Amino acid sequence: MNNFSNRIYVIGGIFILVVLIFIIKLFNLQIVDDSYKLSAENNSQRQVTQFPARGLIYDRNGELLVYNQAVYDLMIIPRQVKAFDTLDFCNLLQVDKLDVDKNIAKAKKYSWRKASIFLKQLSSKRYAVLQEKLYKFPGFFVQPRTLRKYPRQSAAHALGYLNEVNNKEIRTDEYYTSGDYIGKSGIELTYEKELRGEKGKKIFWVDVYNRIKGSYRDGKHDKKPVSGKDIYSSLDIELQEYGELLMQNKKGGIVAIEPSTGEILTKISSPGYDPEMLVGRVMSKNYRSLVQNDSLKPLFDRSMMAQYPPGSIFKLVNALIGLQEKVIKPTTRFECHRGYYYGNRKMGCHDHVSPLDLRESIMHSCNAYYANVFRYILESPKFSGVNEGYQTWRDHVTSFGMGSRLNSDLPHELSGSIPTLKYYQKVYKRTNLKSLNMISLAIGQGELLITPLQMANMTAAIANKGYYYPPHIVKSFGDNEPIDKRFLEKNYTSIDSSYFKPVIDGMEMVISGGAGSTGGLAAIPGIRVCGKTGTVQNPHGDDHSVFVAFAPRENPKIALVVYVENGVWGSRYGAPIAGLMIEKYLRGEISKSKKRIEKRMFEADLIGEQKKKEANKH
Repeated sequence: MNNFSNRIYVIGGIFILVVLIFIIKLFNLQIVDDSYKLSAENNSQRQVTQFPARGLIYDRNGELLVYNQAVYDLMIIPRQVKAFDTLDFCNLLQVDKLDVDKNIAKAKKYSWRKASIFLKQLSSKRYAVLQEKLYKFPGFFVQPRTLRKYPRQSAAHALGYLNEVNNKEIRTDEYYTSGDYIGKSGIELTYEKELRGEKGKKIFWVDVYNRIKGSYRDGKHDKKPVSGKDIYSSLDIELQEYGELLMQNKKGGIVAIEPSTGEILTKISSPGYDPEMLVGRVMSKNYRSLVQNDSLKPLFDRSMMAQYPPGSIFKLVNALIGLQEKVIKPTTRFECHRGYYYGNRKMGCHDHVSPLDLRESIMHSCNAYYANVFRYILESPKFSGVNEGYQTWRDHVTSFGMGSRLNSDLPHELSGSIPTLKYYQKVYKRTNLKSLNMISLAIGQGELLITPLQMANMTAAIANKGYYYPPHIVKSFGDNEPIDKRFLEKNYTSIDSSYFKPVIDGMEMVISGGAGSTGGLAAIPGIRVCGKTGTVQNPHGDDHSVFVAFAPRENPKIALVVYVENGVWGSRYGAPIAGLMIEKYLRGEISKSKKRIEKRMFEADLIGEQKKKEANKH
């Protein structure tokens, strides 16, 4: 009997324990943890992502460059879709049934339960028509978002563009989901995290017809979006637009920098494109057209990605290295008899007075002078041989930021190329090199490759007498939030500041030295402009025109490069365009005396001329 009673107590205890466990679990599910309830309510609620307003972009003077416009994505949750009038649906959206079937299948493949984009970027007008009849189509709803809008058709390469995230970007950053947009180039890419903000969400009650009936739980589970930060760029949009006009129908680039800060004032790649082309539902079509059908490659950013021989502008660097290594003085003179002769070969030069000192050599751009300087550097008795001399020369060159990326805040910058000692040893199949093996470097030719950004930076370093700030295109964020500290640190060249004066003297003589000066078309009355012309040999057509300059001489406000492909001489296009850009920036307008030059630059069609020449060849 006692055994029987004990069994009853044990069984009763177990039963009570089980009941207690169920009660506790039920209490936890219904009172403490409402996840089951949320899941059960899933069919009667809709979670809508609240996309933040992407940050606006302004120029250095507060001019608006990029803002947002509202569009609407039609979303689909496949498990909630029921039979609907396909013809009416197609007429509303102006799509055909094949596209509807294809998009539904794509959504099912992505997820039966999660919302995904069925049709993106509906206009406000189309949305208004659809909204009235959306209750007829269970499983579909509209989600607002924004696209970029450009009040000015300029600076496309600098600003960049947005496109949908790819699978790799989704895996890399959990912030993104399918259908989101991300910066793909320019400022939009570099400062994506600052511009994008933070997403929010809203949960709504919906009825059996998928119509919103109110906020779920009074918004208890909602999250407000956080707008992205506005960006104040360093661009001067008036100067940018003016430079783009000067470069129309020409290939090449212009980069202008404020020497005292490293801020990029203009960044022009020509030919360019209207930034509106890469916005909205026409983007894919336009992108393919720009990439596949346009032989001029307007998407290719020549200001940072084109790697050109610098030509005679590089003589400035060789002059400074020669002074630093004490192989020449400002008074050192060399003769020139229409070129530099070595063995049975000749490096040609134009006709000018001879001999010349350092300042005059810059003014007349004498090739023979710099062939001598280059050999004096590499063959200096203080070096064990040409190899050591060349390595020393190369170290000086790279201290100007050439041969490597400048650590700018713009993506896709290329490094250019300053050939290494090993490169020449491999080419000439010898350990000990001779200075004549690389004599073309004396005049900025041969294997040298430098981007326009690097050329402008080199000019800024000369204007500053030996240092530069890393070039950058953003001044501040939001309410004057500062930029990365690396852009505020000086980068010093290996040239002592005392050696810059005679070189800058020569650069001023290029502009205002009178007979024989090569850059007179860049002269501006009342402003001391310092510059250097360059004519770059081109085996594939007319030579290239290049010009670097800064102004005014004291406390310079602008340093720039103008590189015009097939422009023949530096004095023909590079110098006059640079002079117009400087005057526009410093004075805000072009003087009457320069209007004829301005008109000639506007009207010059070098692209058309090259096409005619190529057609005549065939």
